[in-house]
Amino acid sequence: MHFVVMGCGRVGAALAQQLSSMGHSVAIIDKDEKAFRRLRDDFEGTTVTGLGFDRRVLAEAGTDRAAGFAAVSSGDNSNIISARSARQLYGVRTVVARIYDPRRAEVYERLGVATVPTVRWTTRQMMDRLLPGSSQLEFQDVSGSVTMVTSGFDASWVGTPITALEGMLTVRVGFVTRLGEGMLPQAGMRVQDGDLLHLLIETERLHAVESMLTHTKNIDEEDKL
Repeated sequence: MHFVVMGCGRVGAALAQQLSSMGHSVAIIDKDEKAFRRLRDDFEGTTVTGLGFDRRVLAEAGTDRAAGFAAVSSGDNSNIISARSARQLYGVRTVVARIYDPRRAEVYERLGVATVPTVRWTTRQMMDRLLPGSSQLEFQDVSGSVTMVTSGFDASWVGTPITALEGMLTVRVGFVTRLGEGMLPQAGMRVQDGDLLHLLIETERLHAVESMLTHTKNIDEEDKL
């Protein structure tokens, strides 16, 4: 998969480096060419000098074919403008922005841009939001037998009834974060693009469930329910 990272500070460089080491195609953008010195010599991605919301720069970075876009520069305004450009102009499905002002987070979530406040920001959290199907641990009971994770999903799951998803994956959906707001599953509720699913899973099945969510939904299994 191809990913675009906007901002080559300490965090952006680490994120781009990690994605590249996982075998993904990566383009990293920064207005200061000297910032790319933070990248290790073994970085195999592409560097693009310019503003992260400039169409020419975004095009050069291959945003039109990106599976994910991460805006991690030092400014909220630059991050949100570039993130919205990636989503609205290029149709990038998974867009994540680093946010310094937590009061803006809900507004950006409503615009379809996932956010990670800087006070609890880690490279791992950004990876969890950026990579399709990846999950983030929220809770595990004292025995370790049941785990709650926050999970994304492959686009093929959009439109699936929550009850059908629970049956196919043998999980329980505790709640759904949609447009920045948490909500309990209701009768007839379906998965929407941009949702974050908060799943209760038997811990021993965690990797199997992650794999199923990452890949195209098995329609035959849904028809059996």
